[in-house]
Amino acid sequence: MKTIVSPGIYTYGSMVIGGILKSAGYDVTLTKRLDVKPDTDIIFVSLYSTLQLMDEKIKKFFNLLAGKQVIVGGPVSAYPEIVLGELSNVSAVVIGEGEETVLDLAENDISEEISGIAFIEDEDLIVTERRARPRDLSRPLPLIPSDISEQQIRGANVYIETHRGCLGNCDFCQVPEFFGREIRSRRQEEILDEVKAFKDAGVERIAVSGGTGSLYGYRKKLSHSFVDLLQEISEIIGEKNLSVPDMRVDYLNSEVLEAIRTYTIGWIFLGIESGSDNVLKEMHKGTTTEKAMNAIENARSHGVHVAGSFIVGHPAEREEDYNLTRRFIEDAMLEDVFVSIAEPIPSTSLAKEIAEIAEEENPSFKPHTGEYAPLKLRESEARCFDLMLTAETSKPIPRIITNQQYDELLKTARTQGDEIRRITQLIKKYTPTN
Repeated sequence: MKTIVSPGIYTYGSMVIGGILKSAGYDVTLTKRLDVKPDTDIIFVSLYSTLQLMDEKIKKFFNLLAGKQVIVGGPVSAYPEIVLGELSNVSAVVIGEGEETVLDLAENDISEEISGIAFIEDEDLIVTERRARPRDLSRPLPLIPSDISEQQIRGANVYIETHRGCLGNCDFCQVPEFFGREIRSRRQEEILDEVKAFKDAGVERIAVSGGTGSLYGYRKKLSHSFVDLLQEISEIIGEKNLSVPDMRVDYLNSEVLEAIRTYTIGWIFLGIESGSDNVLKEMHKGTTTEKAMNAIENARSHGVHVAGSFIVGHPAEREEDYNLTRRFIEDAMLEDVFVSIAEPIPSTSLAKEIAEIAEEENPSFKPHTGEYAPLKLRESEARCFDLMLTAETSKPIPRIITNQQYDELLKTARTQGDEIRRITQLIKKYTPTN
C-alpha cells in the first residue's frame, strides 16, 4: 500500500502523483488527514508551504512515522536541508518535478543511483543529480478523491495544470527555479479528459493554472491555442464555473480578454505587485506601472473584472515607493485586491537577500513609528494593513469600513507579519554565514 498525504487540502500535485502510481499498478490511497493505514509501506507527503515545516501538527505526525519509508515532495523540496532538518523520519526528499522519481522510489531502495532526491547518509546530506525536466507532460489521469467537490481554494474546487514554466524572472517567485523558464504546454485533449474526470467526480468550479494562464501554447506563438482551450473547457464545465485566476499584465491581448469574458466567470487576477517602477525593477518583474494600468483599462474595455495582487515590505521598497503603490491603487480602482508581505520563499533570490539583512533593517521586524504606532505593528504589517484599507475605499463602489472589517484586516496583517518573521528566521537558520 502506498499512501499519499496532502495535509489540509488535496494539492493538484498529490493527485497527479497518485494517478501515476495507480497507473503503474500500485494500491494507492490519497488523504488530506494526518494518518496512514497500518499496511502502508511507503508514505508520500506533499507539502506546498514553508509554514508546513513549522506546523506542530505536521511535525507530530512525522514523529509517529518511525520505521516507515517517508518521501517528501512539493515546493518545499527547494531546500531539502530544511525539510530533513525540521521534520523527523524523512527518508528522502524529491527535488523538482517528481513524476519519474516517485516511480523509482516505489520500486527501489533509496540510494545515490536514484536521480532527483536528497537524503541523509551517515549524517551527511546527499543530493543526487537532478533529473532533466520532461518536455512531454503526458501522464495518466490524476487520482481524484471522492470528496473533491467539498474543497474550496480561492473559489474553485481544484486548480488544474495547463503548462509549466514562466518567462518571468521575479525575485520572489519559485516557479522559474522549480519548473524552468521554458514553457511546456500539455496536450489540449488530455487537459479536456482531465476536466471531464473532475466533473464526473462532482467538481463544479475549475481554475486553470500554470502561473500565467495565457502562456499556454506559447511555443506555438499562437494566442488562440489558449482561447480554444478556454472555449473547450467551458463547454464541459460551464463558463460560469471556469476561472483563469493568474495573469501577467504583459501577456494579455484583446483576443485573450474577449475569451475570458465569454468563456469564464469574467475575472482576471493581475500580479501588479507595486506602484513603483523602481521596486518593479528591483523585483525583476519585467513590467512597468504604465503597462499595469494599460492592462487594467484594456480588461475593463472588454467587460472583464479586474483584481490585483501587491507586495509590501520588499527590501527595495522605501516610504516613497509605498506611497506610489498606495496612489496606484487609488487611481486603478480595482474590484478586488490581495496584499501580501514579501515572503522569502526558499530557492528565490529574494530569500537570499532577506537572509542577509539584519533584523533591525528588515521592515518585517522593524517597529512601525508612523500613523499606526499605537497598534504596535511592524513596518511591513502597517503597510499591509494600510494598503488593504486603501483598497476597500478605492473600489469602483467604495466601501465604508466597519469596526468588524477594520479588526479583521488588522488581524490579517498581524498574522501575515508573524508568519513572515517565522519563515525568515527559518531561512536564516539554514543560511551559511561567512
